[in-house]
Amino acid sequence: MTVETTPAIDAALARRLIDTQFPRWAGLPLVPHAPAGSDHVIYRLGERLSVRLPRHPGAIGQAVKEAEWLPRLAPHLPLAVPVVVEVGEPDFGYPWRWAVSRWLDGEVATVGALSGSHDAAVSLAEFLTALHRFDAEATEELTGRPLAARDTATRAAVAKVGDTFDAAAMADLWATALAAPEWDRPPVWFHGDLHTGNLLTRGGRLSAVIDFGELGVGDPACDLTIAFTLMSAETRATFRAALDVDDATWTRGRGWALATGLNAYVSYAAVNPRIAAQTARQITQALSG
Repeated sequence: MTVETTPAIDAALARRLIDTQFPRWAGLPLVPHAPAGSDHVIYRLGERLSVRLPRHPGAIGQAVKEAEWLPRLAPHLPLAVPVVVEVGEPDFGYPWRWAVSRWLDGEVATVGALSGSHDAAVSLAEFLTALHRFDAEATEELTGRPLAARDTATRAAVAKVGDTFDAAAMADLWATALAAPEWDRPPVWFHGDLHTGNLLTRGGRLSAVIDFGELGVGDPACDLTIAFTLMSAETRATFRAALDVDDATWTRGRGWALATGLNAYVSYAAVNPRIAAQTARQITQALSG
């Protein structure tokens, strides 16, 4: 069944799906979780579980991907990652597979709390080093798209926001990133959507990385976006040194930060001030290097 519009999702639907497919959890309280992301409606199920229902077609593969791959990756990673307990099936008019996962305690990372933390920068570098080092199985389904695939959309976005940011600087960075040497080593695992909203903290320290919907293999430069989303110039330098990133990969990473920041800014600036502020920072930090 193909659905192009967002299905109606509410607690009554989630309750019916859980109680019908996983009756052992029928007695657990179900509470909406806020803030939810743009890809999923999230509920807390009891004290130890979460329920994630995709909002749109772009998110429908995450439950199966996390269930299949994260158990293989998790033992090699220094921070906690989601653990999918069950994958639910479409029912009651809801068209997609969905996930029940273990609840991960923590607060969403913020620039205010962590941008100046060299410990956080090193922790992220250690996480990415471990992820990028783990043997990747290069399959067509998981192979990431190259930076150049974003060329048309990025140039269009630069034209749209040229009065808000430095259009010449954006065009120059984008051209430089596209001209940088491509990844010429064996493909590695990447998270693919590493930003502050996908990091959890406990006691002021990074504790978990979540939301692996863009998990794939190929060029790890896309994961460098976190350096421009979260960090200051000083902690970014610590991160780069700890990760031991070559110039070409760093330049492509700046390109990824610019492209993804522009995409989100154009999509959400008019309707979500929080995302507008976050992505404006990402763009300006990518321009500064």
